Amino acid sequence: MSHKASHKLVTSLAIAAALGSALATVSVSSSEAGAKEKCYGVALKGQNDCAAGAGTTCAATSKVDYQGNAWKLVDQGACATTKTPFGAGSLMPVKRPA
Repeated sequence: MSHKASHKLVTSLAIAAALGSALATVSVSSSEAGAKEKCYGVALKGQNDCAAGAGTTCAATSKVDYQGNAWKLVDQGACATTKTPFGAGSLMPVKRPA
């Protein structure tokens, strides 16, 4: 094998190893993220993920902290234990002071 061919082989193997490592990292990160659920009434003003009701376009449009018709994605099972000044988060829209 010539020096040039050997160098190409080493370079190709290094690139393949780097790509394989990157793909493995992405795969692990995705599975660690876990399932998410919509949690209403826990987002701070302008930090909701969606569903802020009439007069809004969606994400980042809640008008007050802990708006009851705005939700934020949280880890599965964490919504009911997420505390706010108005009580825990909810899996359904809730009435909250405006």
